[in-house]
Amino acid sequence: MQSSHVKWLQLSASISLVALIILCLSWEIFLAPLNENGSLLFLKTLPLLAPLFGILKGRRYTYQWASMLILLYFIEGAVRAWSDQGLSAQLAMIETALSVIFFGCAIFYARLTRNVSL
Repeated sequence: MQSSHVKWLQLSASISLVALIILCLSWEIFLAPLNENGSLLFLKTLPLLAPLFGILKGRRYTYQWASMLILLYFIEGAVRAWSDQGLSAQLAMIETALSVIFFGCAIFYARLTRNVSL
């Protein structure tokens, strides 16, 4: 039973991370860039690429440190949801939701996959 939970958490974390990467890129390049001429804010996606392969492969240590990294995206999403208007505010709410989903999946995955030896 625990194995099915672990697989579900890994799948959910992977999907939410990939969705967050796609969201951040499309948001800052196409959907609602900060400036009309574009900006370099799409580079905020680069730190999300660092844990991607570890998350996809199910490496516990990657889940541990990525759960702390994702909090930066939660903060950005919450601030921009509050301060931006229109489509940008809606995208920020989606960013916040995806980061919460990833965070929850990552911490429970790390908890369920720890070695229990007393």
